[in-house]
Amino acid sequence: MPVPPSVPPSALGTLVMHDFAPDLFDAVARARGGTAAVAELRRGQLSKRKLLLVAVRRSLPPGTGTGFDEAYRRLAALSRDDPDRWRETMLHPYLDEGLARVLAGCAHGGRPDLSWFGELVDGGPAALSGPHRLSTECDGVVLRLRLADRGPFRDVHGYTPAEPLGSDEVEQWQRALDGAWQILVRRHPWHARAVAACVSTLVPLRPVPGGTSVSSAARRAHGAVALSPPGDPVLLALTLVHEFLHIQLGALLDLVPLHGPASSARYHAPWRPDPRPLDALLQGTYAHLGVCDFWHTERRAVAPCPRAEREHATWYGYTCGAVDTLLGSGELLPAGRRFTEGMREALARLSGD
Repeated sequence: MPVPPSVPPSALGTLVMHDFAPDLFDAVARARGGTAAVAELRRGQLSKRKLLLVAVRRSLPPGTGTGFDEAYRRLAALSRDDPDRWRETMLHPYLDEGLARVLAGCAHGGRPDLSWFGELVDGGPAALSGPHRLSTECDGVVLRLRLADRGPFRDVHGYTPAEPLGSDEVEQWQRALDGAWQILVRRHPWHARAVAACVSTLVPLRPVPGGTSVSSAARRAHGAVALSPPGDPVLLALTLVHEFLHIQLGALLDLVPLHGPASSARYHAPWRPDPRPLDALLQGTYAHLGVCDFWHTERRAVAPCPRAEREHATWYGYTCGAVDTLLGSGELLPAGRRFTEGMREALARLSGD
């Protein structure tokens, strides 16, 4: 499934043809793409961000691009002199959202603030996300994350970000992550390896009224998971899987269109009271395939486990119904039908013991 570049090469490196192999595509549809899929999708994100940088450079109103041009040249130098730091900078989750907002501002005749871009290039991720780092290891599998408790663009997740954290709060997040990581590595190793390769940032959210847990992955924040303080290591492990699959599908959609242009049609999503557009239903269905997978494994790994039995039965029924709705919508492109049929195949393997 080749995806050609649509503009000339940028000053930050040559754009490449992304050839998403059919067998890897099918594995992603089954939520089994693993680290190979993560690596290919990250390459796609690098190309996307190169294109955004070129678009911003061309769109800035006269007299507003001096600071950006200087930072752009420093970033281009990093690509030659320190490729690892360049890649970390380019894959900062909020570079995508920040550049998109600059382009939107330019399109409306504004003079966007670009100071954050220079700060990112010069100071790295800590300049936009804060100094806190989390690291956890289980059976030789390591997860390293930045705990982003400050910086712009975190509102893209749709919830209120937490205020800067104190040392005790950071330690609470570390303990929660340690517990969740043991569960993922020892009971869901295929997801653990993919999460470790993809997720780079946790964004703490303010607790919502009533204590309900919330989480989010934004289309323009590849690698970031936002969530309220976790109280249960099993649910934190599940949240990482659920949001990772949202991230993965968003990155795939940047390379391979799965459905046609947005339409006015709305569809029943069994887990929500409001009807959803096709793209939102596809995202929710794919993420809940991961939920079914998680509880299917939990009910076998921790037997007897009434909680896992209940959760699996609920989400299996919901997700099967949503797959049928997607396939009957008439809005899927051929690649989208193949992807959704792959989800159906995965669900068939999760139906029994």
